[in-house]
Amino acid sequence: MPIEKDEWNVGLIVGPSGCGKTSIARECFKNEIVGEFNWYQQKSIIDSFPDEMGIKEIATLLSSVGFSSPPSWLRPFHALSNGEQFRVSMARAMAELPGLVVVDEFSSVIDRTVARIGSCAIAKTVRKRGQQFVAVSCHFDIIEWLDPDWIYLPATNEFRWRSERQSRPPVTLEIINVHRKAWELFRKHHYLDSTIQKSANCFVALVDGQPAAFTAVIHFPHKQSPSFREHRTVCLPEFQGIGIGNALSEYIASLYACRKKYTSVTGHPAMIQQRAKSKNWMMTRKPSGVSRQKGLEKNGKRRIASSSGRITAGFLYCGPRREKEAREFGLI
Repeated sequence: MPIEKDEWNVGLIVGPSGCGKTSIARECFKNEIVGEFNWYQQKSIIDSFPDEMGIKEIATLLSSVGFSSPPSWLRPFHALSNGEQFRVSMARAMAELPGLVVVDEFSSVIDRTVARIGSCAIAKTVRKRGQQFVAVSCHFDIIEWLDPDWIYLPATNEFRWRSERQSRPPVTLEIINVHRKAWELFRKHHYLDSTIQKSANCFVALVDGQPAAFTAVIHFPHKQSPSFREHRTVCLPEFQGIGIGNALSEYIASLYACRKKYTSVTGHPAMIQQRAKSKNWMMTRKPSGVSRQKGLEKNGKRRIASSSGRITAGFLYCGPRREKEAREFGLI
């Protein structure tokens, strides 16, 4: 494998079982192969990352590999799903091996749809961080998603550089209107609040028939300027990293914008960043914190007028409107 002759970030050793993939990886990358990590049994996963890493750096790394669900960051490793464990393990490998990371049996224990999406997110992270990553796998379905710079096939002793980067294959979303009880599948992954209003109109995006993302909309009855407002948007961890949540959110906005203006307030860093660059959203309030106000007396009881100290940003949807689809959903 003439991998010293050129610069690269992502490599792939792929072939059927028994063709020598693991033996070759051990011979070529002896000390860089990732083994089993020790995880705290009772503490959160973020406690197992290197001590020198700050919480912001850990959060950025976890989000970049497609695991941007803060509630799940606080769980111990054994409480995560297979897909979540896969993402977290890849993030920790990059944190502890900042140079070259070699992963044997890459994506072998997870659903193939999840494996393909995860491969895309991980490859993007490796390139962004300027690291090197070698996946050793028996699955050929990840090639287009991982988009490696080189591939070695031990079964035929074939090595080839891939000189031109390719865009990942498209993902088709099937969007359906659902009862708000569907929120039960997604609520524990919301980064702030697990509740939902009874008046919310809810939508789910399916990938290969599997629920992947959720968006809910409520009516905002302002006297001068009534509007629709995004209420909740969540993408399940197994499908994070390629923009499915943002795509669903924007699609639903294009439906409701056919009736009234459509607004959204979000505190999710990745969503704020994406919308700030998008031509389809106009930022109406820059990222800022809403300070906690003092309690106010009302009917002899103490209440809190505002109890949020987090950073949020406000947006107005100004992109194309899908009137045909809005009619099909019965929105106009």
